[in-house]
Amino acid sequence: MDSMKGEGFPQMGHLRRDEMKTPDDVAAMVRLKQLGWGAKRIAAELGCSRNTVRRWLTKGGWRPCGSPSRSKQLDGLDDWLRERFRRHGGNADVVRQELALEKGVIVRRGRAIASRTCGGGAGHGAV
Repeated sequence: MDSMKGEGFPQMGHLRRDEMKTPDDVAAMVRLKQLGWGAKRIAAELGCSRNTVRRWLTKGGWRPCGSPSRSKQLDGLDDWLRERFRRHGGNADVVRQELALEKGVIVRRGRAIASRTCGGGAGHGAV
């Protein structure tokens, strides 16, 4: 077993994830690039990956990370959902069924996955 001491799980210290850079770090990247340094040299100096340096240099400076804003199928239904949860004593299954019938939003496993364009009604079965 002693001969296998160096074997086993590989050391992962060299595989670090890029961390969020501060505005000062990014400003330093830009200044070094203006002095003629390459991305590889800047990365070695600042202790990050070359691709991180390239990404920040392409942006031209530090910018806060933004989250994508996209509309969700349940947007605007907060009051409706709150009222239905109260009405049905927190029974999410009944609320889910009414959501499909009245609003045309089909929910499975906690996610809205489809929306009907033809509105629900008595002719449609419960989901």
